[in-house]
Amino acid sequence: MDPLSQIFDLLLNVEVFILIFILVLLKSSVKFVPQNRAWLIERFGKYQSTKEAGLNFIVPFIDRIAADRSLKEQAQDVPSQSAITKDNISLIVDGVLYFRVLDPYKATYGVDDYVFAVTQLSQTTMRSELGKMELDKTFEERDLLNTNIVSAINQAAEPWGIQVLRYEIKDIVPPQSVMEAMEAQMKAERVKRAQILESEGDRQANINVAEGKKQAQVLAAEADKAEQILRAEGEAKAIIAVAEAQADALRKVGEAADTEQGQKAIQLDLATKAIAAKEAIARESSVVLLPDSGTDASSLVAQGMSIINSLNQKQKS
Repeated sequence: MDPLSQIFDLLLNVEVFILIFILVLLKSSVKFVPQNRAWLIERFGKYQSTKEAGLNFIVPFIDRIAADRSLKEQAQDVPSQSAITKDNISLIVDGVLYFRVLDPYKATYGVDDYVFAVTQLSQTTMRSELGKMELDKTFEERDLLNTNIVSAINQAAEPWGIQVLRYEIKDIVPPQSVMEAMEAQMKAERVKRAQILESEGDRQANINVAEGKKQAQVLAAEADKAEQILRAEGEAKAIIAVAEAQADALRKVGEAADTEQGQKAIQLDLATKAIAAKEAIARESSVVLLPDSGTDASSLVAQGMSIINSLNQKQKS
C-alpha cells in the first residue's frame, strides 16, 4: 500500500471523526423544551438561563440542565393530621392542595424541595386556621376556611415562586364522643322540627276550621238577608196587587153605579144585606125593636135609595 493511499485513508478517518464530533456537538447543543415546562441551565455550576418551551441552544460540555420544572397545575395530597379547634375539640383533617410554579428560578434555588415545603406549609396553616374556629363553624364555613388557608399559604410561599390556586378539605373527622353528641343533637333537632311542623299543622287546621265556620255564618246571614228581602219584596208586591185589585173593583162598581141597571142592582143588594142583618140580630137577641115600617121591604129599599141619591148629588156638586 503506497503512502498516498495511507494519507488518504487517514484524512478520510479524520473527516469521519470530525463529522461525528460535529453531530455530537449539535445534538448536545440543541434542546427541545416541551410545552409548559422550563429547564434551568447552569454553566460551570452557576445559574446561566431558563429555557422555555421550543427550540433552545446550550454550550456542550459547559452548560448543563440543572432542573426541569413543570409549569402546569399540580395536585398534592395533604396527609391526615390532628388539629384542635377554638373550643378544644380534636379533629382529624386531610385535604388536597392545588398549586403551580410561577417562577422556576425561585422554585429551584429558593427552596430545596418546593413540593414538600408547600405541603408542610399547608398542614401548619390548616392547623392554625382551625384553631381560630369553633367546631360547628368548621362544618358550616368550609369555603371560608379554604380561602383563608390559600391566602396564608400564598403569602408564605411567594419567595419560593409558588402560587397556591385552591385548597380543598376532603374530610373532617371529630372524636367518637363528639360524633355521638352531634348525632343526638341532630336527632333532637329533627324531633323538634317535627313537633313544630305538627303544631303548625294543627294551628293551620284550626284556623281553617274557624275560617270555614266564619264563612258559613256569613253566607247563612247573607242568605237570611236575601230571603227576608225577597219575602218583603213579595209581600209588598202582594199588597200592591191586592190594592190594585180592590181599586179596580171599586172603579168598576162606581162605573156600574152610574147606569140605571147598576142602580137597580145596588137597591137589590142593599135590601138583601138589610134583611140578612135583621135576621142575624134576631138570632142573637130575643127582643128586637123595629120601626113601624121596619118590616116593610119597600121601605128598606127606599131608605137605601135615598142614601145613594144623596151620595150621587154630593159627587156631582
